[in-house]
Amino acid sequence: MIWDHRVYTCRPGTIKKHMKLYEKHGWEIQSRHLGDPVIYGQVETGNVNSYVHVWQFEDAAHRAACRKALQEDEHWQAYLEMSAEAGYLVSQVNQILVPAPFFKR
Repeated sequence: MIWDHRVYTCRPGTIKKHMKLYEKHGWEIQSRHLGDPVIYGQVETGNVNSYVHVWQFEDAAHRAACRKALQEDEHWQAYLEMSAEAGYLVSQVNQILVPAPFFKR
């Protein structure tokens, strides 16, 4: 099991606009290809201009196959263009997490 942990930061004052854009044009497509995320949440304290999502995969090959299908989806490509045009995002940090030896799920 692996987890794809992502943190995105929006320009101040734009996170609500970004979330509306994603909800309308990205959520269904991404969930269709990646499954339901473990968490998809806005940061409440700290950098309140950011949000986090975590996706769970069987292994790196499963993640790669899901991500490839997502990237090839024309509707996802259209969403990415809309997101880029809106210019709300300023940074993205991705980390692949593996379970600690004692963590059983």
